[in-house]
Amino acid sequence: MVYKVYANQNSELTKIQVVAKYYGINVEVASGEVNAELLAKNPTGKVPTLETSEGVIFESNAIVRYIARVGGDKVHLYGKSAFESGLIDQWVDFTANSIDLAALAWTLPIEGVIPNNALATKKASEEIKKVFQILDSHLSTRTYLVGNRVSIADIVVASSLVRLFELVLDPTFRSGFVNATRWFNTIVNQPNFVAVKGAITLATTVAVAKKDEKPKKEVKPKAEPQPKAEKPKKEEKPAANDEEDEPVDEEEKKKNPLDALPKSSFILDEWKRVYSNKDTRSEALPWFHANLDKAGYCLYWCDYKYSNELPAAVFMINNLVGGFFQRLEKLHKYAFGTMNLYGEAENWALQGVWLFRGQEIPPDMTAVDDTEHYVWTPVNLDSAADKSKFDDFLAWEGESKEGGKAFNNGKVFK
Repeated sequence: MVYKVYANQNSELTKIQVVAKYYGINVEVASGEVNAELLAKNPTGKVPTLETSEGVIFESNAIVRYIARVGGDKVHLYGKSAFESGLIDQWVDFTANSIDLAALAWTLPIEGVIPNNALATKKASEEIKKVFQILDSHLSTRTYLVGNRVSIADIVVASSLVRLFELVLDPTFRSGFVNATRWFNTIVNQPNFVAVKGAITLATTVAVAKKDEKPKKEVKPKAEPQPKAEKPKKEEKPAANDEEDEPVDEEEKKKNPLDALPKSSFILDEWKRVYSNKDTRSEALPWFHANLDKAGYCLYWCDYKYSNELPAAVFMINNLVGGFFQRLEKLHKYAFGTMNLYGEAENWALQGVWLFRGQEIPPDMTAVDDTEHYVWTPVNLDSAADKSKFDDFLAWEGESKEGGKAFNNGKVFK
């Protein structure tokens, strides 16, 4: 039977094609563009979507497992026992939870797919380093992740690491993780992997995202000078002698009431630099707690009221938060915040923590319509529980405020 998969050219398609190669299963690739044809087969519009004689299956890891099951005993990519299958599943889940998001956050800006965010790149590189510490330790006494032969675990993990090895994992990085690098080279040089991806060229330097270039102004030819037309004389008006006729000082109108507050020892711009450039746990958070002026600043949690209605796609939620941030342009001088997404599709929690100048939520925040979509409550750093949760929020670690939902994604306002 010929299977048809609707997919984009990425790591998700790679692992599907490689597993299919091992079983000799023919998979025809169709465009992953969400259109009427795809929606008629899969109303969620999610890709990759595999079309079979019995119906469709979406989610790449579900497709990989399906191919291994229908492939039979020709090869045992999914293990020879329930225990081996469980070991393989743990690495597949590890990839989805610990590798994929960080890998995309690091590589997509380099490829020009999403805007560059230095903080997100820093966080992603830290997460990938943790991943390699785990892999290197596990592979110090093993050739493969599970058992004595290639399995779905190896194919799934290696597929998610390909672009990292091609773009950013330079010789210096690889020298610190020789076991993981040896294993990766072993997997991607297997004949079935090469048949799908060809030869993988490892990075020689760390690629970085290009800075956005400002468009050059069009130089228009100078017009020939024309003789000046004589302007009619303006009718002279009587001098104003009423206070109402005095011109209004525009600068006074624009002055923010927060500027009139007593000077604070806490420098917000300095905090933003520390948070962006220092390790969050070991350096940035200790700096914050040592320097915070509680009389000059306040902290608030915010909880999105409609988390149960959020879309399944993370990028759509990021667009929601991004639009919120754009409408807060006047607030950059007086605020800092992180909006964090916890959980998974159909079980999201969108929550944040904000630092504001003054002792209440400022008018520039309350004037934005988005604000009323959140429940706002003060943060009490004198409470050990609040302080611990505050640190987790800024480190992009741990769980949602009410617990039970793991950190998924974050976006910083600074």
